[in-house]
Amino acid sequence: MADGEGGRGRGGGDGGRGGDGGTFLPPSIEAAWGLRERPSKGPKPGLTLDRIVDAAVALAAAEGLGAVSMGRVAKELGVSTMSLYRYVSAKSELHVLMQEAAVGAPPALFPPGTGWREALEAWAWALREVYHRHLWMLRLPVSGPPATPNLVAWWEQALVALAGTGLDAGAKISVTMLLGGFVRNDALVMADLGSVIAGGGASPEEVLSRYARTLRRLADPERYPEVARLLDSGVMDLPDEPEAEFRFGLARTLDGIAVLVEGCAS
Repeated sequence: MADGEGGRGRGGGDGGRGGDGGTFLPPSIEAAWGLRERPSKGPKPGLTLDRIVDAAVALAAAEGLGAVSMGRVAKELGVSTMSLYRYVSAKSELHVLMQEAAVGAPPALFPPGTGWREALEAWAWALREVYHRHLWMLRLPVSGPPATPNLVAWWEQALVALAGTGLDAGAKISVTMLLGGFVRNDALVMADLGSVIAGGGASPEEVLSRYARTLRRLADPERYPEVARLLDSGVMDLPDEPEAEFRFGLARTLDGIAVLVEGCAS
């Protein structure tokens, strides 16, 4: 309970029913939508929900999401842990608010009349940039559909891109989830590989070259003939440009969506 997980606190007294708003959202999330005032008179002058979220985001950026706890955030702000419960009832709720603050509103990516493929491509690149600016967001558990203003605005933008495709509502949601999942997974893989390379102290070229040499020694060509051909081609000796795999995967994902869209038009 000292960490705040599962705690109700003063901020969660309505049991998540949303109080007067009737939204079934915690009070802090309702405050993000402007449905209730953000608490501003805390136990210590100047303590606000925005300050709590900003401190948590700064901590995650500096030390990773694992460093964020109600107790640690309180320490960073110079207040007691219990004082935070006036504003946010649990760490999971704080995670939602941190993501909302970090992701921000989506940029204006495409003018009216832009084709769906160009629009979704711009959306995917913009989302990728957000993840790479805030790598700690990749460690957040997926707890449900978008429930805060900025996240819903990103969702809206993808749906606008698909508005003229002829896809039904269910397909549009599935396409949005597919594309968003691809972007997130690519960023996660790149972040993990980047951490391994950085931790080893070698350049990406050196790491890949060592891997190729090791695999050549271990992988018997008779047992792994296709791997042997791959190694002999030299493609594993030099790394791709950082964005190459993303470009390839995004293009193939959009190709698949195009087949779905063309099926609606026929």
